[in-house]
Amino acid sequence: MTGANSAVRLVNWVRCLRVRVHSVLCVAGLVVLAGLAAGCATNFGGSSDMTAALGDSKGGVPLADGKPQKPVRIGMLLPLSGFGQQAATAKGLKQAGELALFELDNPLVQLIVKDDKGTPQGAARAAEEAISEGAEIILGPLTAQATTAVAPIASKANVAVISFSNDRRVAGNGVYLMSFLPEQEIERIVGYAAGKGKRRFAALLPDDGYGAVIEPVLRRAVEKNGGTLAAASRYPQDTNAMLAPVRAMADELKQSMDTGAPIDALLIAAGPDVLPQIDPILTYSGISSDRVQLLGTGGWDFPNAGRSPAFVRGWYPGPDPHGWADFAQRFSRSFGQAPPRLASLAYDAVSIAITLSSAEPGQRYTPQMMARPSGFTGVDGSIRFATNGLPERSLAVLELQTFGGNILDPAMPVAPSDARMTAVGAR
Repeated sequence: MTGANSAVRLVNWVRCLRVRVHSVLCVAGLVVLAGLAAGCATNFGGSSDMTAALGDSKGGVPLADGKPQKPVRIGMLLPLSGFGQQAATAKGLKQAGELALFELDNPLVQLIVKDDKGTPQGAARAAEEAISEGAEIILGPLTAQATTAVAPIASKANVAVISFSNDRRVAGNGVYLMSFLPEQEIERIVGYAAGKGKRRFAALLPDDGYGAVIEPVLRRAVEKNGGTLAAASRYPQDTNAMLAPVRAMADELKQSMDTGAPIDALLIAAGPDVLPQIDPILTYSGISSDRVQLLGTGGWDFPNAGRSPAFVRGWYPGPDPHGWADFAQRFSRSFGQAPPRLASLAYDAVSIAITLSSAEPGQRYTPQMMARPSGFTGVDGSIRFATNGLPERSLAVLELQTFGGNILDPAMPVAPSDARMTAVGAR
């Protein structure tokens, strides 16, 4: 479609939405608008500039008094080029950001999406481009390495960064993490299990950097709650190599049952790529929630996790699933496919940026505004940024069912209700 035609069509749809006419035409227009936005904005080789409502040709947006005002520009850096799971996830994050842009419908906000090529060098160049085009805040990148490359560039320009990395080491000095930290997940699930009388813990952890991070956190959390980490072993990512450590853990559990202090909780840190591979090994080894309470991390929070029967009735931490279910439905209606699980991070990050955009220029994304005590609430529940850039998240405890998760202990909000972002629950 041509730029002129797309602009006219977008303006017409936005006007239709603002009038709020309760007609079939306007209801259908919402779905068409989201699809139109995705079609016009997608550009995996470079960048795209999405505007909540189109203004004049000079970039100003007409106000009620007819005077133009410079739009607030939000940069988003994602590894859009290439193939594979990372590129597919990046596409979903981009679409989620666009969905937030249209659902909040702020005519003074533009979203500038840049492809960071999936490399630190590409991320640095993308950040420079976004800032040169007027971005007042950067959302992304996706990885710790890319965030490290972006941070000094953004700091020099006095531009805040909301990164999608979950590596706490990249937070601070103007970088805020939107993700769920493994440490918070471990503390939440161990605390809940201890409250249910679990005292002797064991753990199967991946033999990688993630496992190295969470093992000491797990030990501290268990000790803090008056328990004991009786056994911990690492498993390789290769399916065949997983067999030996899982069997060894099964033997450890069986031996403990013959003592007066059996292991009563087993934490298995795994995600959608590994859980289905471990499942038959656990079943063959006789490990299930019928014999020992299985515990998980946020990696268990993915569609179809319950198809791994050994993990059904296991407990894991995660955001309230109702917000995600509602968001996923809206996303699917707009783009014709289910969102990747990380898409909610982009939706909420754009929502936060738009929420703060109403302040005066130079005061929108200051450390005081980013770390405001009231925090924010979005698809994934409440979040408040600490002054060191780390997220303070509200997590529920869920029990894995064959279809989805059942809330055992609800998330307690970290922010008052008046801080809620208006797009949450929008239709």
